[in-house]
Amino acid sequence: MTVKQETYRDSTDYQTRLSKLSDLEEQGVDPYPHVFEEMEGIGAIGQRFTDLKDADYAGAMEGTTPRVRTAGRVILFRAMGKNCFATIQHHGKSLQILCNRDTSAIVRSGDTTASESLTDFKCIEKKLDLGDYIGVEGNLFFTQKGELTLFVKELTLLSKALLPLPDKHNKLSDKEARYRKRHLDLISNHEVFDTFLLRSRVLREVRNYFEDHQFVEVETPVLQQNYGGANARPFTTHLNALNQDMFLRISLELPLKKLLVGGFDRIFEIGKVFRNEGIDKTHNPEFTMLESYAAFWDYHQLMEFTENLIATVAQNVLGTTVIGQMTNPDGVEVTVDLKAPWKRISMKDSIREYAKLDVDGMSDEQMAHYLIEQTEINPNKTKGAPRGMLISYLFEELVEPYLLEPHHITDHPLETTPLCKLHRDKELRAEKIIERFETFVCGNELINAYSELNDSVQQYELLASQERLKQGGDDEACPMDEEFVEAMAHGMPPAGGVGIGIDRLIMLLSHSPTIREVIFFPLMKREDQ
Repeated sequence: MTVKQETYRDSTDYQTRLSKLSDLEEQGVDPYPHVFEEMEGIGAIGQRFTDLKDADYAGAMEGTTPRVRTAGRVILFRAMGKNCFATIQHHGKSLQILCNRDTSAIVRSGDTTASESLTDFKCIEKKLDLGDYIGVEGNLFFTQKGELTLFVKELTLLSKALLPLPDKHNKLSDKEARYRKRHLDLISNHEVFDTFLLRSRVLREVRNYFEDHQFVEVETPVLQQNYGGANARPFTTHLNALNQDMFLRISLELPLKKLLVGGFDRIFEIGKVFRNEGIDKTHNPEFTMLESYAAFWDYHQLMEFTENLIATVAQNVLGTTVIGQMTNPDGVEVTVDLKAPWKRISMKDSIREYAKLDVDGMSDEQMAHYLIEQTEINPNKTKGAPRGMLISYLFEELVEPYLLEPHHITDHPLETTPLCKLHRDKELRAEKIIERFETFVCGNELINAYSELNDSVQQYELLASQERLKQGGDDEACPMDEEFVEAMAHGMPPAGGVGIGIDRLIMLLSHSPTIREVIFFPLMKREDQ
């Protein structure tokens, strides 16, 4: 016997509100009109009318105080004799309204089928619910307690809500419920709404900064026949029209470099990338990345450009470059200030400074042993790892937690990426050090940048070595991309390239502890699993 799964439609709340919906329709009230015109936002009204002299209840009833027209969702409602008070909310701003038994009217279409007509006040008092969207027009006044209030002369039902809002006292506190039902989270938690407004402002400021520096915004494919540009496992799908497997991009890099070859000197793209990887505080399988390339630049110019970018965005959005205080692993209080210039230090020097280790004096075996004995790294990562990766692992485990103030970590081992130029310094080149920097703030990586490799022969050899690793079982190694190497063989100018994790930037500026707090709809496990 199959047991019917109950849905929201079976709930008492839904059925009760459905009955009210029917009653309203019978009373000639259209519960879902097409439009509500010439309205002013609640926030704008609050800003415009901070001081209304002699704007009292009597004046509002008589219509002598300023008249406004606005709309919002009902989040509080209480009846008090011949008046009822409510609070409506829109765009995170709220306004108290008052409906009066003798003066307030509800808009009707005229098509009444009810056997008994309800007064306008009874329709408002008995048939409206928390969660309903309403439009209101009337006159403003201040209550005796000093609260700006709208005396409603005309009320229009804009959308009848058939399900209740979360309890106003508990809001929506369960994190999993918040992420699954972000629409309720935005209604219930003003600070969440403000975080996503901040996200929008940050994206606008980032675009403005790039465009002010003569960069052109472009778009490249999400679906790709090959993938590359990062060490990550891709998501795979199948394109029926061509009967071939496709990949969701793991990076924006390779198509953008083809545009460099084609003559676009300064380009940037902001878009979704997808990596079939774990989920934690700073990782979501679908995330937003900014990548940018500037012909004739190197990583030194990018360090200056990016630190000024982040500082400018912070100043314009937050009004300051100081984003807070943090305590480092040694218990030292640190002020995190994004003002440029930022500290620049090589990866090996950072290990000397913060971990008190000189990797130049350590053998590969000593580094591997130290990692296993002194850190929580998975020992399997150290088995057979090349020297460059062992240095990188020491940095990740021992240095990153100290990087609270902005740090550009420069000059990485070649093994960390196959897409970057070897260092111009002969001694560092001999050590297979590349011109790469990663930027860390508050202990998290924010920026990754290179002096881009534009030698197609060397690029082929590096991708071939990655392909061998892939064939050997490394799921995150880059595959060979002959088409990309061929494009580079037509001549790619020297260039600097940078990637910035937009979600992590929003986390930084909004003081959000996890990436899920800054993504509208983070990936969640299905509820039926």
